[in-house]
Amino acid sequence: MKLALVGATGLVGREMIEVLEERQIKIDEFIPVASERSVGKIVVLNGKDYTIHSMQGAIDKAPDFALFSAGGSISLEFAPQFAAVGTTVIDNSSAWRMHPDKKLIVPEVNGHELTAEDKIIANPNCSTIQLVMALKPLHEAYNIKRLVISTYQSFSGTGAKAVDQYNTEAKGDTESEYPMAYHYPIFENCLPHCDVFLDNDYTKEEMKLVHETRKIMKAPSMRVTATAVRVPVHAGHSESINIEFEQPFEIDEAKKLLKNQKGLILQDDIKNNIYPMPKYARKKDEVFVGRVRRDESIENGLNIWVVADNLRKGAATNAVQILQALI
Repeated sequence: MKLALVGATGLVGREMIEVLEERQIKIDEFIPVASERSVGKIVVLNGKDYTIHSMQGAIDKAPDFALFSAGGSISLEFAPQFAAVGTTVIDNSSAWRMHPDKKLIVPEVNGHELTAEDKIIANPNCSTIQLVMALKPLHEAYNIKRLVISTYQSFSGTGAKAVDQYNTEAKGDTESEYPMAYHYPIFENCLPHCDVFLDNDYTKEEMKLVHETRKIMKAPSMRVTATAVRVPVHAGHSESINIEFEQPFEIDEAKKLLKNQKGLILQDDIKNNIYPMPKYARKKDEVFVGRVRRDESIENGLNIWVVADNLRKGAATNAVQILQALI
């Protein structure tokens, strides 16, 4: 199997290498790709050195699969070029997610939709992936009518520049000039501003939650509203999710559905202070769910708290799981 990794030196690219190693994906030829300034440098996979290729050099090798984590504009330009030489592209950017002809896949939720004919497959937004993982068994049982989502998202979701900003601020070096990923400090702060603001006063991240959730769940009329907040956490997104169902439910049955969902771990023992936290989700591939309780203010309402490592299940792991499903 010939595999290209576009964006091999980035945060998610490096995480993808770790996941490929951990899952022991058999790769006969590995083709790391990065920016022109990185061409010729070395990337290590399974203890072996691989030279970074240019984009065209990788396309010329016609790999079987290409994992993309290099930004939307790169994906829009080069994913079709890979597809044209027979490569199946799994793209981690937002470029293809809402394209009507491209599938948006979380393997445990809608992996059955994949076919050999799919040449460009979209990996959902990190916050969407963990959301739909928790929603799937509940929606199948009770039919979701409305969602109110509040996210608490790690700064690593913004990229290396945000990590550098936090580390600089944590050292107390706030007086010097340094590249700012955000409009304000992230250290000891919360920013209700993920991605850019749109004409409706929501951010792009908030609307991703709306549109991507509807697409994956095949529920175009599902009512969804979101507020996305960037928090001073190195890795791991947390979500407070308020759900209104069409059908009545029993709380113990809802917990059982969550417990039995593949890829989910139920952590809901409040007597012993057990609930999901991003600190303990780091480097884990599962999605963690807890604080499961009835919303007493509405009929058929439920509150849950969902946590996952945004670089793992929220990006690298989900992409590699798609690769595994295709293999």
